[in-house]
Amino acid sequence: MARRWITGWKLDAEDRERLLERFRPLFPDVVADHVTLRTGTDVSTPLPRETGGEVVGEIDDDAGVQALVVRVGGTTERSDGSTYHITWSIDRSRGRRPVESNAVIARLGWRSLAEPIPIRLHPARF
Repeated sequence: MARRWITGWKLDAEDRERLLERFRPLFPDVVADHVTLRTGTDVSTPLPRETGGEVVGEIDDDAGVQALVVRVGGTTERSDGSTYHITWSIDRSRGRRPVESNAVIARLGWRSLAEPIPIRLHPARF
């Protein structure tokens, strides 16, 4: 069986450090490294063309998931109807996983930032 990949973007390392200073991780397991475009892809799936985005919001559920909402290509909505985001921190000891961020965003919505924060994104498969 062929390996399945996530296609999307890796967060620029300098931007990650800058954002970690601004948005304190609320939970012990810091992820803070990528934005997903599509899951279950293969090596023939084209990488995205965009190389930048903006952090426009944040959310946490007070129970182990924290995420930053990202606008890419003028939208926060992925083609599958979910939301572009960076899973910021989670609490694995509570059984929480990065994949839960979209469910938290769908259930609770998200808080808009006063000003968008530009970020550099590196197209990637991981």
